[in-house]
Amino acid sequence: MRLALRRRPVPEPDHIEVQHGEARLRIALRRRAEARRLTLRVSSATGEVVMTLPARTSLSTAERFAASHGGWIAMRLAKVPERIAFEPGAVVPFRGVPHRIVHRGSCSGATRVEIYEGEPAILVCCDAPHVARRVRDLLEREVRADLRAAIASYTARLGQSPRRLTVRDTRSRWGSCTAAGDLNFSWRLILAPPLVLDYLVAHEMAHLREMNHSDRFWSLLNGLCPHVDEAERWLKRHGSGLHRYG
Repeated sequence: MRLALRRRPVPEPDHIEVQHGEARLRIALRRRAEARRLTLRVSSATGEVVMTLPARTSLSTAERFAASHGGWIAMRLAKVPERIAFEPGAVVPFRGVPHRIVHRGSCSGATRVEIYEGEPAILVCCDAPHVARRVRDLLEREVRADLRAAIASYTARLGQSPRRLTVRDTRSRWGSCTAAGDLNFSWRLILAPPLVLDYLVAHEMAHLREMNHSDRFWSLLNGLCPHVDEAERWLKRHGSGLHRYG
């Protein structure tokens, strides 16, 4: 007797591609059991195009839907700011102030921030392929220092301290606080003016006492931080642009 061989299910692709004019559009797929219809989203930060599919929607239906919205996708992609790599000559914000990345060659020395030829600069001494990593390391080191200082300040005012601090490259949130008291922040806050980082630390520290967004939370936060509205306005206008760097 021959035993029937079971065919392994073919894994579903994580993206599809559709043609729009001369452009080939790449669309990431996210299947969600709770979804009731097909939806498309274009990230204003990264330019990633994501389609959410209900559980039973076929790939062919998804492809037709994407193709019919090719013009809309292209229009949204055209509005995404150009990416700026951490490379020699690039200008990136550091604590809200534009700084030029200056590569000093493979000489020894720590990556540092100073005035160079009359303008704010990030000076990097290393072999060329390592410039981006050195700049990113500097920014993460500086944001950790700023976060720790702000946390210490608000700990003294609140009488409560977080259990742990984590720095990541988050996309959907600039900061968060877990029920266990862990604080998480985006390293990109070092690119913003200092009042933005200070506000976000105050916001997440307030959650140590009020794990909600009730009137009590906002009353507590406004009592802690004097520039809540100014920081919120800055993030609304400029926050997504921080994702274009690096």
